[in-house]
Amino acid sequence: MTSSRPYLIRAIHTWIVDNGLAPHLLVNVTGPEVNVPVKYVQNGKIILNTSLSAAHNLEIGNELIEFNARFGGTATHVSIPISAVLAIYARENGQGMVFNELEGGTPPKPNAVKPGKPKLTLVK
Repeated sequence: MTSSRPYLIRAIHTWIVDNGLAPHLLVNVTGPEVNVPVKYVQNGKIILNTSLSAAHNLEIGNELIEFNARFGGTATHVSIPISAVLAIYARENGQGMVFNELEGGTPPKPNAVKPGKPKLTLVK
């Protein structure tokens, strides 16, 4: 099954906008393929305003979120893998959703069990 994360992000983004509030994304920037202005990164994370007035040409796809925005007056193309989104919430009241960092990513590998001798018993 595909990850539910992009569907939830789209739905919550729409819900926040429909209520006249400003949606914000909390993004983990330490992963690959994250394109954000590093000047605004704090502790490996960045908060991005994705309201319709701030994020132009916003596209929330199944793998990637992309938009154009201004940071300190400089036009910037922002690109974020869906798996890097840690939360989406309304700036005004904090309502939204927090995601598990492992959710949507590669599942952790189970501990390898070293095979031993078979343990069968003869029953008569």
